[in-house]
Amino acid sequence: MSFLRRRSAATPAGPDFDVLAMDPGDWPGNLGAGLLPAPDGSCQGVFLRYDLFGGRGPAMIIGNLPEGSPARETEEGQVPFEVAQLLLALENDEPVEVTGSEDVPVMQGDSLLIVRRVKLSESRISCVQFDRSDGVLVTIASWDRPITDDLYALLKPLPAELFQQG
Repeated sequence: MSFLRRRSAATPAGPDFDVLAMDPGDWPGNLGAGLLPAPDGSCQGVFLRYDLFGGRGPAMIIGNLPEGSPARETEEGQVPFEVAQLLLALENDEPVEVTGSEDVPVMQGDSLLIVRRVKLSESRISCVQFDRSDGVLVTIASWDRPITDDLYALLKPLPAELFQQG
């Protein structure tokens, strides 16, 4: 995944890192993007919410959190930020916790990716995480559909224009 790199623009339009996700043009339904701002105005992460259910709630959330982002810090048993956002968007207030994890090797093109499958107490949520070569943690949380290995081939850096305010 060496094609991923930090951007070095003096005044970034959005995050100062490439956001790895699925191109919204390749998927039906609605896409929402959220930036996690720090008090100094820098971007502490990006999450994309894919609503494939036609307004009945998101099917998937993909987060990109750089090193040092407070959203990466979780207590023992606490769900990743993206899972919490998915539950919030689905208006599901049942308690969910992490019950374990498993590292799985996945081939992505010619590269080997070590994917951490996060096991949760809510069986309808699938969650995986992997670290990119630039230190950004990618988390995918999916509602009521499994995350299969072919999903990783669909992930690519999205254009910075997608995150510009205007």
